[in-house]
Amino acid sequence: MPQITQPRRVCRDCDGFATATITTGLKTADGTRDTIPVHCPTCRGLGHNVPAGLARAGR
Repeated sequence: MPQITQPRRVCRDCDGFATATITTGLKTADGTRDTIPVHCPTCRGLGHNVPAGLARAGR
């Protein structure tokens, strides 16, 4: 019997684009821009919402 899974809901804060790359304004030694990845605080960089039961299980 196939297992029925619930569809993942796309995070409404980041619209599924969970990680953005932001420049720091500095340049590295080879002349390229220095960048840092920033994750969506709501979905913690997953791009979808975690069901409430799973989010609390790790605490």
